[in-house]
Amino acid sequence: MNNIQIPSDEEFEEMINDGISRLPELYQKNLSNIGFVIADEPTAAQRDELELRCNETLFGLYQGIPLTRRGSGYNLVLPDKITIFKLPIVAASENIKEVAEHVRHTVWHEVAHYYGLNHDKIHKLEK
Repeated sequence: MNNIQIPSDEEFEEMINDGISRLPELYQKNLSNIGFVIADEPTAAQRDELELRCNETLFGLYQGIPLTRRGSGYNLVLPDKITIFKLPIVAASENIKEVAEHVRHTVWHEVAHYYGLNHDKIHKLEK
């Protein structure tokens, strides 16, 4: 790992909140029944589910039912979850500013999945 001091969960949560606040208003105001959580790293089960190789990393993970797939029967369900993984983001960063940039980008990417966007559409919107 690099020489960056690992941010506390409170500092990391502030970065996540900043990422949420920087989303376009349309994406912010329609977030509902979703929780953001911090984890140090993906679990073995998460890595297996995504078929990640040992040299692949994961910055964030959306788990839930995207808005585009929710029908009239969508009620009484547990909240969707977006997990932001701290250690992979820190390891990929040169400084704390870059950590914050990676967090903001990861928040956007995972929220886009919540809205039902696939990777191709996300990458087009990022450009």
